[in-house]
This record gives sequence, structure tokens and C-alpha cells, in this order.
Amino acid sequence: MATATQAIGPAAPAVGSAQMRRVVSSSVIGTAVEWYDFLIYGTASALVFGKLFFPSSDPTVGTIAAFATYAVGFLARPLGAAIFGHYGDKIGRKKMLAATIIIMGIGTFLIGCLPTYDQIGILAPILLVVLRLLQGIGLGGEWGGAVLMVVENAPARHRGVLGSLVQVGNPIGNLAAVGIFAALSHLPESDFLTWAWRIPFLLSILLVGVGLFIRMRLEETPAFRAVEAGNAVAKLPVVEVLTEHRRAFLTAVGLKISEIAWASIGSVFAISYVTGSLGLPRSVILNGLLWASFVALFSIPLFGWMSDRVGRKTMFYASCVFAILFAFPFFSLLDTRDPTIITLTIVVAISFGQMIGFGIGAPFYSELFKARLRYSGASLGFQIGAAISGGLTPFVAASLMAWSGGGTWPISLYLIGAALITIVATAYAPETAGIEID
Repeated sequence: MATATQAIGPAAPAVGSAQMRRVVSSSVIGTAVEWYDFLIYGTASALVFGKLFFPSSDPTVGTIAAFATYAVGFLARPLGAAIFGHYGDKIGRKKMLAATIIIMGIGTFLIGCLPTYDQIGILAPILLVVLRLLQGIGLGGEWGGAVLMVVENAPARHRGVLGSLVQVGNPIGNLAAVGIFAALSHLPESDFLTWAWRIPFLLSILLVGVGLFIRMRLEETPAFRAVEAGNAVAKLPVVEVLTEHRRAFLTAVGLKISEIAWASIGSVFAISYVTGSLGLPRSVILNGLLWASFVALFSIPLFGWMSDRVGRKTMFYASCVFAILFAFPFFSLLDTRDPTIITLTIVVAISFGQMIGFGIGAPFYSELFKARLRYSGASLGFQIGAAISGGLTPFVAASLMAWSGGGTWPISLYLIGAALITIVATAYAPETAGIEID
């Protein structure tokens, strides 16, 4: 791992406040579009795909199959991180941001055009998996570029709060994704399954046009321009990260494990659990997720601001302690079947189990690597951690619950194990708050 000393280099030239605001706002809007595209798939996996693309006499089998394709998107994200991280470290962050939003938009739009299993048979789920792979590749490459556009322009003393603002694109995208499904859920079931579920996917093509226009107006970061000017561009940045900076890379992976597990359980799996196992209306859990995303609009920058003052590691430790203590109460509170309690439970779980690590992770992962390797290193750490924990968690949770005869205790133990892994990674990470990076 890059030590605190190794990670430090000469400070990048400061940018003006007006330019900083433009960089942050552009990154947030573009990232919101990308997250919208990626997250509508998760909601549809719980509500639609098991019925339309993976028909089975056993609903549990259909749900597990749908979650397996959801995992494919996460497993493709490291590939996107490797591809776009390589070129992002060689030719710049800005060019990669334009390419990734186009790839994501095309994949999402085409999902909305897919015929179902009843119409074309086994080809339907095959095409769904292919397009989910395209989504994963796009998001895998996009995240690192969007984060670095802000982190590499931000002053050291405010890098935590400004870097975390990029992550606000996630709840914005989630509000849009869950909100449109919540609105459509009031339609009759036959209409919802026949045509209405396609609307969120088809709308993405319009959002991509807006996001692409905004991103094309950005300038390259001072840090990358300095790397180019010094002829320090890495020839094979991904290989260099994996061979010469393994400790930093593995630390970044470990930092992601607990946060993304809670994101998957508190949102994607919770939809299936509340609507399927508890037999409650879709609106109950979707309203909870909407409120959680709304709260995240404010909690993410708050956590980023706090990390600038008390340190990145302190905040990560606090989130892991919460994850351990709340793992069992989480399902007990959902089992009350009380809509208000369920909403509060989802808000608390996502705010403290996910959003602390998610918001602060943007600057933290980036600070572990030098500018010449930062796109590849931060992206690979983030995306491989997401693939290992996030992509597999809904599938594992559904399988564990089926194995235990409907019990949720194995899932709670799984969440505790994920938190322990992140605690170890946090202990090995250097404290980077307030330190100048090259």
C-alpha cells in the first residue's frame, strides 16, 4: 500500500471557486445519470425480471435468477475500471467520461426494448445479461473519472466534502429510479408487467444526452496535465497497480466490502424481502428507499465534511461499528410489517451502513494512489470491492434465506463478516485527510 509519505507529492495548482463549482456540479449531474441507469436495473430485478425473463413454478428460483443477472453488472464493473482506468491514466479523465456515459446509456435504453421470455424464449435472458454487462462496463469506467475530476481540483482541506459531493449523484439517480417505479407501481399489475416497466429504461436516452453535453464542457484536471508535462504517464497503469501497489489496491477493495453489502441488502434485497416474504405492497419499501435517498442528499456531504475534521479512518470505523450492531435488528424491524418502522429502518440502515463509506470513499480511495496511477488504482479498488460484495450479496442473501428455511440470521452474520473485513482494511489504510496529493 502507498504509505502516507509515498502518496504525497507536490500540490496541484489551485483552481478558482467558480471553476470548482462548475467541476462539482458537472460531475454530480453526469454521475446521477449513470447511477440512474445502473440502479433501475436493481429495482426491476426485484419487481419485474424474475417474472418476465426467468419464469419458474417456484418464485424463489425466479428471484434468485434475476439477482444473478443483477450480479453480472457488478462483476463487469472491474473490467470497465481496467479498460477506462488504463486510458484515463494515459490520455486523460475527460475523454473517458464522455465514452462511459454513452456506453451506459445505450445498454440501458436497449434493455427497455427487449422482448420477454414468452416472446423469444431463452434468448431474452441471454440478451438481458449481455446488456447488463454493458451497463457494468460503463459504470466501472465512469466512477473513477467523475471522482478524479473533483478530487484532483479540490484544495486539501476541503477534499473530503467536495469529493463526497460526487457521490450525491447516487441518491439523485436512485430517487429518480425508485421514484419512477413507485409512480408506476400504482398501475394495475397487468399494465405494469406488460409495458410500464420499460419506461424508466427508455427515458435514459434523454438523460444521457444532457449528461454528455455537460461533461464535454469540463477541462482536464491539473494533476493529469502535470503528469503529462513531466512525461510521467504510466505505460501499463493497471499492471503497475497490481504488481507494485498491491497493498494500496487490496486496502481499497477491503474498504468497499461493508458499505456495498449494506447498499445491496438495504435496497435491492429488501425490496424482494418486504414484497415477497412479508407480503407487503411495493409502495411500502419503495417509499422507504425514496426517503433514504432524500436523506442521503444531505448526509453524504455532511459525512464528507466530518471526515475533513476527524479523519477518514474515524468515520469508516464508526460505520463498521454500526453495521455490526444493526445487522440483527435490521430484519427484526422489517418483520414488524409497520410501514413507518420499515421506512425508518431503511433510512437508518442506508445512511449509516452505506452512505458514510460511500461518500467518504470517493476521496479516500483516490488519496491512496499517485496521480499517474490514480484512475486505475481507485477505480479497480472500488469496482472489485463492489463486485465481490455488492454484486453477489442479493444473490447470496436470497440463497442463504432459502437454505435456512426463510430465516434471516445467516444474512445478518454475513453483514457482520463484511464489516469486520472493512475494519481490517481501515486499520491498514493511511490517514489522508488534509494531506496534499500529487
